[in-house]
Amino acid sequence: MGMKLAISGKGGVGKSTLAAALALILSERGRRVLAVDADPDANLAAALGIPRADRDRIVPIAEQAALVEERTGAKVKQYGQLFKLNPDVADIASTYALRLDNVALLVLGAVSKAGGGCACPESVLLRALVTDLVLYKDDALILDMEAGVEHLGRATARGVDAMLVVVEPGQRALDCARRIAEMAAGIGIRRICFVANRTTGPEDEAFVRDALPRDDVLGAIPYCEELRRADRDGESVLSALRPEQRAWFEAILARLEENLRR
Repeated sequence: MGMKLAISGKGGVGKSTLAAALALILSERGRRVLAVDADPDANLAAALGIPRADRDRIVPIAEQAALVEERTGAKVKQYGQLFKLNPDVADIASTYALRLDNVALLVLGAVSKAGGGCACPESVLLRALVTDLVLYKDDALILDMEAGVEHLGRATARGVDAMLVVVEPGQRALDCARRIAEMAAGIGIRRICFVANRTTGPEDEAFVRDALPRDDVLGAIPYCEELRRADRDGESVLSALRPEQRAWFEAILARLEENLRR
């Protein structure tokens, strides 16, 4: 089985940057990677360097009404229906993913929620799909998630090798990171690690390491203009990095792999 990673954090802290960098590095090493954008903000395609024309053609799984209705046996946006709780999802990744070399991208999309929650066909299909990807697919899996564990159930959690929580050097980001770690531990994810992002010097990195379990902080990604420009220009996060900057991400991956071997 390939490495299965969930990446989370407060909105805007750089989850997609880390997810894309790890996916691209693994793919360059010859690994088949399935990158899943499970954040409603959906920035992973751009971070991977997928051209604008191709990004504009992506229809998130949650918005594909015909697919949802076929697999669940229920109409979308109609409540009070009976529908399948275990829809067939085994072929969705291979059929609907957008491919970029060794990386396949699947965009889940957001589920419109009525009232306090959503026991709806779209939600059931997405949960079943994530479970299938985590537990039954052999590719390396990078899940770019929103700030929480919405798509992961207790049964799925046992298949996740680690959750990486991205945190900026600030109190709000730290508070969010702690809440995410508590939620992840609560559903049974055994290994929870942290990555500091947009640090501006040793003091910022020390601030994050002092606030979190030191052995669980994999490393830091300093703020750099190259990443900002890559984001602005819609290029892959690795495309403009100098070797010493690319090494930040390679060191984080190496530390993670070392952590997983323990």
